[in-house]
Amino acid sequence: MLGNPVDASLVFIFSSDTARISHHALPLDYSPDFRRRRGTCLLDFGIPPSNATVDIRVFNVVNATLVNQLHASIIEPVLPGREAITFPFLAFLVEHKVSQKRLMFDLGVRSDPLNFAPSIAALFTDGIIQVESPDRDIIELLHDGGIALSSISTVIWSHAHFDHIGDMSKFPNTTGLVIGSETDTNTYPQFPAASLVESDFAGREVTKLNFAAANPSFSGLKAVDYFGDGSFYLLNTPGHLPGHLSALARVTPTSFVSLGGDTFHRAGEARPRPDFQKMYPRPAAHLLEETKSSISTNYFWSPKSRDGAFDLRSRAQQLLAMSDLPDSFTADAVQAQVSLEKLATVDSDEDFFVVVSHDISLRESIPYFPASLGGWKTDKLKERVVWNFVNKANPAFLFSPINETQSLQG
Repeated sequence: MLGNPVDASLVFIFSSDTARISHHALPLDYSPDFRRRRGTCLLDFGIPPSNATVDIRVFNVVNATLVNQLHASIIEPVLPGREAITFPFLAFLVEHKVSQKRLMFDLGVRSDPLNFAPSIAALFTDGIIQVESPDRDIIELLHDGGIALSSISTVIWSHAHFDHIGDMSKFPNTTGLVIGSETDTNTYPQFPAASLVESDFAGREVTKLNFAAANPSFSGLKAVDYFGDGSFYLLNTPGHLPGHLSALARVTPTSFVSLGGDTFHRAGEARPRPDFQKMYPRPAAHLLEETKSSISTNYFWSPKSRDGAFDLRSRAQQLLAMSDLPDSFTADAVQAQVSLEKLATVDSDEDFFVVVSHDISLRESIPYFPASLGGWKTDKLKERVVWNFVNKANPAFLFSPINETQSLQG
């Protein structure tokens, strides 16, 4: 099991001269039963029942704005006046209830971005990425919350993009690092074009997960049972970047939080869709009425839209799409779309709450540390927030130009 990174799938220790590598595959022999069995933990996805759980606490490390047309490299369509995009950079503290082991799933961005590799630091010096409170990162947030870094046994990167890896050099060498098997571990300056630096790995145990022997177990995604008791799974969700991981956290015996990393960025990439509409058929009446005029029929279609009035109820396809531009942030658009579709299946289920790392529609709605996300279902949080992204007052709203008249003229 992966409770101790030494026993993990592919382990190596980075130092200036040596690297030790060992292999250990961790298959999940789950029956792929996709029929709903209400009242059990098998759900639609072949997940075995368990009473073992973890606690999830969320940090919004920083909010950042991307300018200079970068929005179009993430999603489409990008309507006139909405070229800049603001994201939260979320990080997640996971605590295993039985062993009380702690791990971090993603770290957000480091507080000194000029110490990233030059290819990444340039995004900040050129003003393409503008962050609020750049002098604080997850290290300070953990310290302020009374969480000792020495109590974090492992950091898991969903993937190796700068806004997820934080600054590993601030963690003690006793903190292990878990990454996807296809993660590029080249570092600057040995590899001048690399986006990682030596201190990201130096002196610590690094685990590359091996999904080769894992059976499809969760919406068609291969999985590793991290603690060996069904409380926390790591999922192979490639596409956005080689080695991209998601996580599935059992927070009660019958409810889960799915940490999606960058499987998608905006809720509109996953919603609506037919299964989602069946479970969550419409937003609140006032919001449904508002969308008739707030969602532009010049850019978005639905079967029952008439005379410039958008009909959200008849829209059975997600409103946004993943960018497939050659210079997009997505390494493999086809793989990424497959991963998104599989995670979107979960998003349509009432027992799963999907949280991706940059979903700004949740920024003002989810409980942050020290509060726990474990009570989301009892609190009916999902019902309250899943349609936030079509609320014109929500920063996630992207469905009309800033200046409609100007856009129609040219």
